[in-house]
Amino acid sequence: MQHISGAIKNFLKKTGLEKAIAQQGALELWPSVVGQSVAKNTSAESVERGILVVRTTTPAWRQELLFQKKEIIKAINKELKNNIVKDIRFI
Repeated sequence: MQHISGAIKNFLKKTGLEKAIAQQGALELWPSVVGQSVAKNTSAESVERGILVVRTTTPAWRQELLFQKKEIIKAINKELKNNIVKDIRFI
């Protein structure tokens, strides 16, 4: 007999929900990865096909975050312990 956690993992994998749940984790991690100041001026809105969409309050914030994009992607993926986020689109 299989343990319930193993059965759930198998179900999530077979249905393709495993990746969606991992992507949701990127949204939840956004404030802790970027810090309070950035989090107050941005909101992580969605992740689809590895692209995290983040809304910024001003074009200046968008520009600043473009310079930090690689480091942010690396930090999010490190926290997720998986290469989930491939790119960030700032809007």
